[in-house]
Amino acid sequence: MSGGIALTTPYLDTDADQLAFVLGRPALDALAVRELTVGGIDVRLRLLGASHQVFAGPVRETVACLPGVEGGLPDTAARDFEGWHYRFTARVERFGAAEFGARVATIRDRSEDHPRALYGIFPGSPEAVTAMTVERESTGLSWRTWHTYPQSRRIVATHTRLEAR
Repeated sequence: MSGGIALTTPYLDTDADQLAFVLGRPALDALAVRELTVGGIDVRLRLLGASHQVFAGPVRETVACLPGVEGGLPDTAARDFEGWHYRFTARVERFGAAEFGARVATIRDRSEDHPRALYGIFPGSPEAVTAMTVERESTGLSWRTWHTYPQSRRIVATHTRLEAR
């Protein structure tokens, strides 16, 4: 990818605790969209002001600050779709200032160098980032996302696998 997108829209979610996980939500207004085909599966990476959506095959995954939906991500979630098994994991970590900066730099570098990535840098801090990458797997695909919060020095990392059954 040729670089992160310098966004002009501020975060709508102010911290990791406001993120909610929802499957099946329709497309929300996106700040940027990247459409890919990975292992024969159509994928849309959607960068939101309130975090992300990934649409892949039968899956519509939303991790975002959503009006009327209580925040808090599950550690894991799984669901079977026709012919597919979906598994989501999430982790929230808090870091000291120096380590937070180093972790965000790693996320930005990883996304910059990845051929199937979309990431945005929110205004006010080069450490306010939402990033997504997609990988082909032997029986499907997987994607990772990162949401960074400089004000609390927390990073939300998710990993999802979509595998043919």
